[in-house]
Amino acid sequence: MPKRHPLDAVIVGAGVVGAACAYYAGRSGLGVAVVDRGPVACGTTGAGEGHLLVSDKEPGPELDLALLSTRLWRDLAHVLPPETEYERRGGLVVAPDEAALAALRAFAARQREAGVDAREITPDRMYDLEPYLAPDLAGAVHYPQDAQVDPVRAAAQLLRAARHFGAEIRLGEEAREILLAPDGRVRGVRTAQGDLLAPAVVNAAGIRGGEVAELAGATLPVRPGHGFLLVTEPLPRVVRQRVYGADREGGSAAIEATASGQILIGAARGRAGGERPLSAEGLHRLSGRAAALFPFLAGVRTIRTYRGSWPCLPDRLPAIGPDPRVPGLLHACGHQDAGIGLAPGTGLLIASALRGQRPALDLRPFRPDRFARVDAEGLPASVS
Repeated sequence: MPKRHPLDAVIVGAGVVGAACAYYAGRSGLGVAVVDRGPVACGTTGAGEGHLLVSDKEPGPELDLALLSTRLWRDLAHVLPPETEYERRGGLVVAPDEAALAALRAFAARQREAGVDAREITPDRMYDLEPYLAPDLAGAVHYPQDAQVDPVRAAAQLLRAARHFGAEIRLGEEAREILLAPDGRVRGVRTAQGDLLAPAVVNAAGIRGGEVAELAGATLPVRPGHGFLLVTEPLPRVVRQRVYGADREGGSAAIEATASGQILIGAARGRAGGERPLSAEGLHRLSGRAAALFPFLAGVRTIRTYRGSWPCLPDRLPAIGPDPRVPGLLHACGHQDAGIGLAPGTGLLIASALRGQRPALDLRPFRPDRFARVDAEGLPASVS
């Protein structure tokens, strides 16, 4: 398909969020270019596990975005090639005792009110779903909407589909400057290969989102969040879906199996933080939490460890939509460790904003300029 000229928007970032922005913008008839200093999914997307989760999200704006994205991922599974490896594996959250089960029931009830399919599972049925769970667990909640994709292939296929709609994909081309008109409006992006003129720029740069915002004279307090991942030796199919404990404060491990039989063990939900080393103490604590759910893991050999990073904002919500401080600048970053799952909804919202249409969700909780104050430690704090 021939390229459209002039461009309607330049998208900075070829991870899954930028790819989704390009796909939905192109599908709506807009002419876009995607620029990235590296290859497809060279940042957080490439290190992700591909989770598309609603089970781990409190009712509120992030869950609303996750539910929208869940529906869109289901639609995309019928449009994109099977190489994306979309699979509705489901998720199981287990409670070790009656107190934890009561808290889990209350949490699941609030989720159901928000539209989540959350099904309480009695102990006998729980072991039908996951036979190798620890004995004497109090109960569980099953989340059939939880799914998974191959994140790199999903990003690549979204970009390929965007190219079908006329998008220019310019990899290995770093955005060095965001061009501004004398009145302060965005007029494009400058790279070493030349200028890409457009009335809008979408910041989908992930962990580099704060740097890209600064190119336009805006501030966005993106900070890195970190987490560890353990990979075991290959095993027979002993874990059927993503399983984690009902501890909602990040004290539980999340366990799942790959197609090759390896078990992946990570934290149930990431938290923002500064640079932290990959410590033996942290790995031991994580493996112990996993063995508390699946005792057989205590005797399984770990063959690899990873330390991943993801982009976080202080209130744990992404920045999505137009930045009123710089006309023509839009943001689509700060999704923490949930960017793969939240990408389609984000792309759809960005496409609507670019076209001046009413968005599918209220964008106010995600507004990029909401960090106007600092807290007692001098860190950005959300506007109340």
